[in-house]
Amino acid sequence: MNLVITMSRRFGTGASVIANELSERLGIPVYDKAYIEHELEDSDYASEAEVIKGLAQNSCIILGRCASEILKKQANVFNVYVSADKEDRIHRIMQKLSLSYEDSKAMLEKNDKERAEYYYEHTGKVWGDVNNYHMILDTSTLGIENCADIMIKYFERVEII
Repeated sequence: MNLVITMSRRFGTGASVIANELSERLGIPVYDKAYIEHELEDSDYASEAEVIKGLAQNSCIILGRCASEILKKQANVFNVYVSADKEDRIHRIMQKLSLSYEDSKAMLEKNDKERAEYYYEHTGKVWGDVNNYHMILDTSTLGIENCADIMIKYFERVEII
């Protein structure tokens, strides 16, 4: 199995929890912005893209960083988008970071705006457009705890794993 899962997500959806559970169950690493930037001498998009392409030579999960677009020509890549209702996301941020409702909402809106701008700047595409992903998971409806199971069952059914 050489499976690369890219996971784009809105802030506060619980995508990192899903990625970590998948990582444990599949025995593959998760790479995020902090890891990718740590691997760079220059923190520019072209350098990030090269690091992502290198990581994708082996099975892994990559959170964000336009990985779905960077790796779009690789057949072994499965692109996931994780969303959730805004109110659920705000309450998740409040709980996780011990912030007020207002501070959590402001953080969420700022983060979502920055992610959308980053994605558009580097891809020319709209962040979250369903046409850019193989699967969309709504953690408000499905529950964070069920999303890894859904993905595993799908991978088993289509004999990816």
